Amino acid sequence: MGYLGKTGRRTVLAALLLAAVPMQVNADAAIQRGQAAAAVCVACHQADGNGMEGASSWPRLAGLSPVYLANQIRAFKSGERESAEMKPFADMLNDQQIDDVAAYFASLPAKGPQTAPDVSADVLESGRQLALHGDWDRYIVPCISCHGPANQGVGHTFPDISGQHAGYIADQLRAWRSGTRTGDPQDLMKAIAMRMTDADIDAVSAWLSTQPPAERLSDGPVQIAVGQHEGGK
Repeated sequence: MGYLGKTGRRTVLAALLLAAVPMQVNADAAIQRGQAAAAVCVACHQADGNGMEGASSWPRLAGLSPVYLANQIRAFKSGERESAEMKPFADMLNDQQIDDVAAYFASLPAKGPQTAPDVSADVLESGRQLALHGDWDRYIVPCISCHGPANQGVGHTFPDISGQHAGYIADQLRAWRSGTRTGDPQDLMKAIAMRMTDADIDAVSAWLSTQPPAERLSDGPVQIAVGQHEGGK
């Protein structure tokens, strides 16, 4: 590439800034549409998208990858992922609304559970060991191997599980273990969950719920999920 003088560099910078403007406008519009379409979601996932623990555990959606979220809604809609609670709501959304709702929840700040899990320090330590180091004697791979150094997610396939509700994590691990949840790349989650005891599941779920979720790095445009549908957990 040839040398760019000061004028040339300014021209390139101006072009890049102008190109970013329509991306921001499109993202903002998707978020606004998604907020309206997500009105049916807030009773369970809450207005701030951070979910809640109760008779059922409703997961935090705030701050997760929009592509990951859109993939999961589509999986509920198609029946690939089974949920008697989620399917009726997923069926209400068309493709555009799915992407918009995903963009909206992805734009919200993530917060961890406000109540600490009611477990002992020994249980939390067991969960920490599994999440960060695994148990290689039983071929249990640590969560960080796929979900990243702080378990705050990697790309669109491995979601942020730090600060997620313990009941939800435990429910999903048991679903992977029993085979009622599928769709993970190369059956990774099933292979790991099948080697875990109930005590393992409860411990790692409790510890992960105490960890800080990922923070949004900026207020820049949210990546829209259109055309990037893929499997995930």
